[in-house]
Amino acid sequence: MELSGTITSDRPLLVLAVQQEAQFLDGGLPVLLTGMGKVNAASALAGVLGRGPLPSSVINLGTAGALRPGWTGTHEVSTVFQHDLDTAVLRSLTGETYGAPLTLSVEGPVLATGDSFIADDTARDALAARADLVDMEGYALAAVAQQAGVPIRLVKHVSDDAGEGAAKTWRESVVDSARALHDWAVKHLA
Repeated sequence: MELSGTITSDRPLLVLAVQQEAQFLDGGLPVLLTGMGKVNAASALAGVLGRGPLPSSVINLGTAGALRPGWTGTHEVSTVFQHDLDTAVLRSLTGETYGAPLTLSVEGPVLATGDSFIADDTARDALAARADLVDMEGYALAAVAQQAGVPIRLVKHVSDDAGEGAAKTWRESVVDSARALHDWAVKHLA
């Protein structure tokens, strides 16, 4: 975890997984780098929000894999769910719902979050039946922010087509994705 800048109640906190995604951000807003995966994301954001002060909102900027052909560009997520938590089985065991999908905005793609980097066509195709994009931090960040009462937006730039070869494509496209995320921040947060 790495925090740069000062969090104040009148400004959003930008949250990204890794420096490669944040490389063009100019330091005008505080930036939290969490590391990859749900545990890193949740623990880093919870730690920062727990120390206070709370930001006006949390903006998660990051890359995502497309689960269907033709998805490109930068998108604000409407709904996010955990694809690697078997919510139905847990509900059948306990009678309680854990990890229910979170609705963030009225319009936009559905994001599936999980700790697995989707580099397999079979896994991609199964997820495509339920979501448009896939990442590794979004759900965890949304859950922590909502528990803290802080508004959150998940903004994802499509870096690759999830499935075979996705890891190589991410490495090749992360610079362009970082530029696109910077441009989104300038346009929407200025």
